[in-house]
Amino acid sequence: MKKIYLFLCLLIAAGCTQAQTLGANSGIPPYHILTTDSVYVTPANLKKNKPVMLIYFAPDCGHCQHLMYDLKPQLKNLQDMQIVLITFVTQLKAIQVFQRDFDLAKYHNIIIGTEGYTYLVQKYFQIKNTPFIAIYDRNGKISKTYDKVPTIPVLIAAAKKV
Repeated sequence: MKKIYLFLCLLIAAGCTQAQTLGANSGIPPYHILTTDSVYVTPANLKKNKPVMLIYFAPDCGHCQHLMYDLKPQLKNLQDMQIVLITFVTQLKAIQVFQRDFDLAKYHNIIIGTEGYTYLVQKYFQIKNTPFIAIYDRNGKISKTYDKVPTIPVLIAAAKKV
């Protein structure tokens, strides 16, 4: 009887572990972010049949700022991609300054906001460092993730493939 109980416990533990790792592979995380315009946005607000680039960032992160400096000249090449910038930082002023510094408001395909203290996206991908980048195809299926910043040509090529 003890062996059966132990076997069931191991089976349940393995199932729970698998369920946690499957989340990042199953599609766009069910985020709920507050934008710089004080509007809440979810994946339901994304346009259908358009690829998505999700960037998890921190406004004061040097690597995140460097990514945006390098990516900004290439944003015209990503007009068909929806770009969602999500942070855990709750101060809207800091996010607004980041948006202003990189002149992101003029790009209609970019959404920027905070997930607040939910850390849903951070947990979904088990993010340990920023920036984290995930690229999704037109059907919302994950195509590529980057735990570390890739070169801009590599990122643009991955975005063009979807």
